[in-house]
Formats: sequence, structure tokens, C-alpha cells
Amino acid sequence: MSDSLHSPPPFDPPMSPEELAAAAAAQEADAAAAQESALAELNSLKAQVAALTDQALRAQAEAQNARRRADDEIAKIRKFAVESFAESLLPVIDSLEAGLKIESASTEQLREGTDATLRQLLSVLERNKVVEVNPAPGARFDPASQQAISMVAAAQEAGTVVSVLQKGYTIAERVLRPALVTVAQ
Repeated sequence: MSDSLHSPPPFDPPMSPEELAAAAAAQEADAAAAQESALAELNSLKAQVAALTDQALRAQAEAQNARRRADDEIAKIRKFAVESFAESLLPVIDSLEAGLKIESASTEQLREGTDATLRQLLSVLERNKVVEVNPAPGARFDPASQQAISMVAAAQEAGTVVSVLQKGYTIAERVLRPALVTVAQ
């Protein structure tokens, strides 16, 4: 093995007091610069946190305002949903009241006025999507819109409507009242 591999490391002469003071000052300057940099980064991060917190609070407030506005709108819709329907019934009420004012009406006049008022009422219901459920005899029984009151022996196919005891009604395809029917056994 060669001597260069086992030679002692080069000797550093001791530092003079001025060199030691300069090295200490350099270390202090480096530490101060590192501290200043860390403080600047900390302040920058604090500013970012404050900005993000502000954004989050604003977004939360906006969401609460949107939810409140939607709740208010739903409350108004519920409160006034029947208004249009009630308004369309007013002419029917007027017709009934006008008919009742006639004291000496004949049976034929009463019948004619009642028929006209019924047509008027059915028109109002139709405009408001209230549809009559009145299955024809022989139609297949539909438990979704009909209620079987009894099963009777009949000459028609089992499970079909024999007669309608009371009409049913739907509104926008939702059952208000099922039709009451008798069904063939």
C-alpha cells in the first residue's frame, strides 16, 4: 500500500481571534438571514391562511343565503300553489250562486243550469290536471288507481271491472281518490 493512502490529513492552523470573530459574525448573519426568511415565509403563510379562511367563510355564507332563498321560495310556492286552482273555481261558485237566486226555476231550468255548472267544474278540473278514473265494464282491474269493493260472479273474464260504484280522480298522474269498483271473480 502506498504512503499517500495513510498520510495524516493536512493540518489546519488555529484560527486567529479576528478569524474566529469573523466566522462567528458570518454564522450570526446566516442565522439572522435564515430567521428573516423563515419569518417572511411564516407571514406569507399566515396571509394565505387568512385569505383562504375569508374565502371559506364567504362561500359558507353564500351557501346559507342560497339555502335560505330556496327555502323562502319553496314556502311561497306551497303557500300560493292552490291560488290558481281556487281562482279557476270562482266562476263555478258564481254559476251556482246565480242558479240559487232564481226562485221560480222549473225542474228543466235547474237541470240545465246544473249540467252547465258541472261542465264548467269538469273543465276547471281538467285545466288543473285533475283526471277522472272511471273504468269501463270489462276493463282490467288496476289496483294502482282502483279499489275493489267486492268480487262478484259475472259472465266476463275474472279480474275485470264489473261496475263502478264511485269514480276516482288523479292529479298529475297521482291518485287523489281511487275508483271504487266491483270485480269479476
